[in-house]
Amino acid sequence: MAQLAHFTAALALGYCGVFGGHATAQEAMPPVPGARPEAISIELSAAEDIGAACKLSFVVTNSHGQDIDKAVYEMVLFDAAGQVSRLTLLDFQDLPAGRLRVRQFQFPQPCADISRVLINGAQTCTAAGLDVGGCSQGLTLTSRTKMELLG
Repeated sequence: MAQLAHFTAALALGYCGVFGGHATAQEAMPPVPGARPEAISIELSAAEDIGAACKLSFVVTNSHGQDIDKAVYEMVLFDAAGQVSRLTLLDFQDLPAGRLRVRQFQFPQPCADISRVLINGAQTCTAAGLDVGGCSQGLTLTSRTKMELLG
């Protein structure tokens, strides 16, 4: 019953924009194909227009042996002409070891105006026993959208 209440509360929250919303998976996930051990895998899973805004959904797996308490990445969005249109920090929050997480972020432009997303690096990576580069070294990136995800 507690799980049902948690699920219902998560549905009621919806997505919260750039530094907010996320949904979580409760089971440990198998390794992502092509992912490196002891690394982070980020997949750009979906891009959806919401009015005049674009909501990007990322699937993240932490393959480190320990939880990451906070991961914030510097992201660069490129427009359809390939020029930098936005530089921002995206808070991926906590990333439990061996678990899949979904994080969603909304940007004030149509998805068609975003051609590529570049991860410049980790601005913050907080985890006991993990060095400062633990969130960016060996980063595995994939995209299921027309947008490229680069790092």
